[in-house]
Amino acid sequence: MKIAIDAMGGDHAPKEAVLGAMAAVKAFDDIEIVLVGDENQIKEYITPHERVTIMHTDEQILGTDEPVRAVRRKKQASMVLAAQAVAEGQADACISAGNTGALMAAGLFVVGRIKGIERPALAPTLPTLNGDGFVLLDVGANAEARPEHLLQFAIMGSVYAQKVRGIEKPRVGLLNIGTEEKKGNELTKAAFTVLSEAPIHFIGNVESRDLMNGVADVVVTDGFTGNMVLKTIEGTASNLFKMIKGAMMSNFKSKLAAAMLKPELMEIKKQMDYSEYGGAGLFGLKAPVIKAHGSSDSNAFYNAIRQTKTMVQNEVAETIQGYMDQEKE
Repeated sequence: MKIAIDAMGGDHAPKEAVLGAMAAVKAFDDIEIVLVGDENQIKEYITPHERVTIMHTDEQILGTDEPVRAVRRKKQASMVLAAQAVAEGQADACISAGNTGALMAAGLFVVGRIKGIERPALAPTLPTLNGDGFVLLDVGANAEARPEHLLQFAIMGSVYAQKVRGIEKPRVGLLNIGTEEKKGNELTKAAFTVLSEAPIHFIGNVESRDLMNGVADVVVTDGFTGNMVLKTIEGTASNLFKMIKGAMMSNFKSKLAAAMLKPELMEIKKQMDYSEYGGAGLFGLKAPVIKAHGSSDSNAFYNAIRQTKTMVQNEVAETIQGYMDQEKE
């Protein structure tokens, strides 16, 4: 399989994207990678490899660009060319750590939406205390949603959890302010009814405080709420480790303790890092499109490539399309 990577997207482009790609081709002998971006910059970090090629362009989409306008006007941007490679069958999937809105626009306008899916969803896998993680969707592709959109999110998330995460019967929860059936606003009340009748393992409402306890394998919500949950988890984890580090460095005795506990603390930090699970998939498109975190390092890119490889191998997009075709019959 061939994966196109927007090498110019992200805070540390192109170095970390290139290093992540080189690690991936060493680990997996069944993938080819196309690095899309400025050839001169990419060559500073690349090691010649028969399964790694460069598609040169000196145009890129910036974080400050207006997403839709940038995708339409910057036809030779690295992100757009990566998506175009997928649309034209030159690649099976694409990855970018660049402008999230632009990647969603490129996914919709260039790669294309699965027939029957009204709203694609942005879906990362977030950490849980037991290390299993859970899929949260949507986290920003749609600020508003209708009950039928949440149903489609649930189906796509369930397919992903089965095919990629290896969970035979994924538990699907509806994010709400309480676990009782009648709790919530009009959207969640209507969605509860729709999800209860769907061919998924729906376990009912779940509260945000229980997400990291592994209460569900797939959690669905509208993009506005999901984005706030995502950033709250990310910010809390980051600040908690800053507080721990500050306490551990406060005096000589705590520094000795920190030295003894460093391996355990690093393991906890790794467990709480959602980049270890890969990037956020843009579900509902004709082929896998993965959004890596803007601050992704080489390990995060490696994990995004590993995730993308599994999605392609297990035909996640095709399975979702097949399900939507059955629903229309």
